[in-house]
Amino acid sequence: MGAARLFVIAAPSGAGKTTLVKALVERDQSLRFSISYTTRTRRKNETDGVDYLFVEKEEFERLRSEGALLESALVFDNHYGTSRAQVERHLAEGHSVILEIDWQGARQVRESMPECVTIFILPPSLEELERRLRDRRTDSAEVIERRLRDALGDMSHWDEFDRVIINDNLDRAVNDLLDALAGRGRSSSTSDPALREAVGRILARS
Repeated sequence: MGAARLFVIAAPSGAGKTTLVKALVERDQSLRFSISYTTRTRRKNETDGVDYLFVEKEEFERLRSEGALLESALVFDNHYGTSRAQVERHLAEGHSVILEIDWQGARQVRESMPECVTIFILPPSLEELERRLRDRRTDSAEVIERRLRDALGDMSHWDEFDRVIINDNLDRAVNDLLDALAGRGRSSSTSDPALREAVGRILARS
């Protein structure tokens, strides 16, 4: 893949971002996944230090005030942030790094590291997004409704990204991501007319 680069991947909740990133790292083991700090409660299927670095709000605020975070955001009343040292260490060791964050964090990373490549993941439709959220069986009906409302706001920022991947098929989406990381696959560029038309259809149905 050449020189080490920083790739920022964002998506609305339920678009399949986490599944895609895990598959991506499995396919290309030279990639390094940046583990985010979060103040939210750990879910039963999550492991501290693997899925997230779970910290109390006071610790998170300390890290942010000391400049230890490359970016931070408040999402669903919980704080998330990226370790600056972790990213810089991976890059210095010659590994490209994947950040799995939201659009707010992506905007901050672009400001501090403009050479990064930003990628936004979209669901094929709002109906499919709702189905995926309900199939998780980890959230209440009220939380799911809130996530759907917030997803509409998140998706409106797709045009701020370098590339967009529509996750309607996992294998195809992973291949599209690998192409994007390698600088191939012009069809995922946000300047591509066909992609812009496809995104327009998704948002219109939303």
